[in-house]
Amino acid sequence: MAAVGLAETVGKAAACAALEVSRATFHRRQSGRGTHAAKPRPTPARALAEVEKQQALEILHDERFADFAPAEIHATLLDEGRYICSTRTYYRLLERKGEVRERRDQLRHPLYVKPELLATGPNQVWSWDITKLLGPRKWEYFNLYLAMDIFSRYAVGWMVSSKENARLAVRLFEEAHRRHQLVPGQVTVHQDRGAPMTSKTLGEKMIDLGVAQSFSRPRVSNDNPFSEAAFKTLKYRPAFPDRFGSIEDARAHCRTFFGWYNDAHRHSGIGFLTPAMVHFGRANEVRDRRAQVLSVAYAAHPERFVNRIPVPAELPSEVWINPPSALELQ
Repeated sequence: MAAVGLAETVGKAAACAALEVSRATFHRRQSGRGTHAAKPRPTPARALAEVEKQQALEILHDERFADFAPAEIHATLLDEGRYICSTRTYYRLLERKGEVRERRDQLRHPLYVKPELLATGPNQVWSWDITKLLGPRKWEYFNLYLAMDIFSRYAVGWMVSSKENARLAVRLFEEAHRRHQLVPGQVTVHQDRGAPMTSKTLGEKMIDLGVAQSFSRPRVSNDNPFSEAAFKTLKYRPAFPDRFGSIEDARAHCRTFFGWYNDAHRHSGIGFLTPAMVHFGRANEVRDRRAQVLSVAYAAHPERFVNRIPVPAELPSEVWINPPSALELQ
């Protein structure tokens, strides 16, 4: 203790004052009081003997009880007229062995990796899904299949069918692949884990086309946000009916909607350009024309633009499905 050496030179009171240590603490430390290790806790009289603890552990490790929780083991032994210890004591014994975990035999779900997909241009990543459209009668539905490019938001393929199966999905992608003249290895298709998406039929066709597949995690709705956003735009439009009178009505409505969506809808996520402008490489031309209009407006009335010369909205240079966090990028 530093105060002891100093006290020999200047005295105890002055040393304690200089080091801001009370004299009571100084004398206690010097005498050795209060520095002894805590005494071990005595074993309670009601504690199990070592033989009984070993017996309880042998029961817990018995193959017969391998999938049983301690409470079940306790109840089973009571039914057999045996009592070893309480349920809590079983847990204490397991805890000391580092064995407190799920004991029951249960299905272990695989660890699904979060999909991380990046698109820096059209026809690099497509997203697709199926949504239900209400038919004319209760429990009657039509299925809208939709594939879209996540960079341009362009609906690259759609169909309405009374059925939901993999063969129809194969037809959808065959036509979209041919229409957009893709080459093997060019595009990745992201999808959820519905039956048509995970089917062998569609998987084999994707291999034939040279298309990579990506899947959402189970029960994670925001792993496929682009298709969900397009479906919401469809169903929240004022012209969307409560029910369709027939499948022909549903197809006619979707034909009108996707014509508007691709060619006329100024999408906020792509700088208020239309999906067609971005998908077919006209975005820079359109933004240049917008910039010229804004320049003329600024030249005519610069006082109306307080902060800076106006510029058109930017087109994002990259689009992600689940962008990596800042920690992952380090």
